[in-house]
Amino acid sequence: MPPPPDRPLVIWRLTDARPGHEKQSLGLAQALARLAAAETHAIRVQGPWHGLRDWALGRFPAGDGLPDPDIILGAGHATHLALLAARRARGGRAVVLMRPSLPLALFDLCLIPEHDAPPARDNVFTTRGALNAAVPSERHDAALGVMLIGGVSGHYAWDSVEVARQAQAIARAEPGVHWQLTTSRRTPEDFLAEVSRGRPDNLAVLPHTATPPGWIEAALAGAAQAWVTEDSVSMLYEALTAGCAVGLIRLPGGRPGRLARGIEALVREGWVTPHAEWQRGRRPGRPEGRFDEAGRCARRIVERWFSGRAKADDRPG
Repeated sequence: MPPPPDRPLVIWRLTDARPGHEKQSLGLAQALARLAAAETHAIRVQGPWHGLRDWALGRFPAGDGLPDPDIILGAGHATHLALLAARRARGGRAVVLMRPSLPLALFDLCLIPEHDAPPARDNVFTTRGALNAAVPSERHDAALGVMLIGGVSGHYAWDSVEVARQAQAIARAEPGVHWQLTTSRRTPEDFLAEVSRGRPDNLAVLPHTATPPGWIEAALAGAAQAWVTEDSVSMLYEALTAGCAVGLIRLPGGRPGRLARGIEALVREGWVTPHAEWQRGRRPGRPEGRFDEAGRCARRIVERWFSGRAKADDRPG
């Protein structure tokens, strides 16, 4: 039964405190709040065995003192059993982000990236990549650009010299753009020395340790262009969501797999420009339309279960 129209939707956002998972559920909660009046409560879960015990006992003590939820969100394996325990104890709709480790039928809605090849089911909604907390922006400055550098991963090899060479070449090719480059926790230490050696004047290098929380989101909101290393899939989708023209910095030794399939689809559909195509003269451009997967999922949830609750300015048509 939908909540009374005179009170906000109550969202419980279960979190395992992992940054990538945190951004996904936060992005969806924020998108829901933009569509309908809502209050969100973040609840830290302790792990799958606690969730299994709580489900078996029909309780969810982590939610004590909070209003009953209308929507329960969870991203990451540690949240899956907790989602089911919370719903059994307190009601609401259980929405899982990414493909769960449990049968899909156990959840009210599963938001699964298309590169995971989800089955066609009434409770499955396919997304283009993982959701994030970036917000589409209309204030991009053509004189600003961002480079987001990843690092060692299981999907690509890493070459600090080659990545630094590409970053410097991009900056030199557009001297009228002020570029800001930042790293990640996975970036090898020698990369900063390589990219700083012979660095063009319009390229500022900021280690990730020098950027405060929210820096990437703010930089993407203002920059017209963003270049992202191929391994940094979450940052790639953040740049697309913000509305930047996005280029891909090439890494050696890419392995076929679900992440590669996702990037290949983005290239095929014209959302991103590979470095090799840039070398042939193609400049990254902003495709028509918005890339706002959190907003699209939020609309699906509101239309499915809470029709009539959308804010007037956000109703279709």
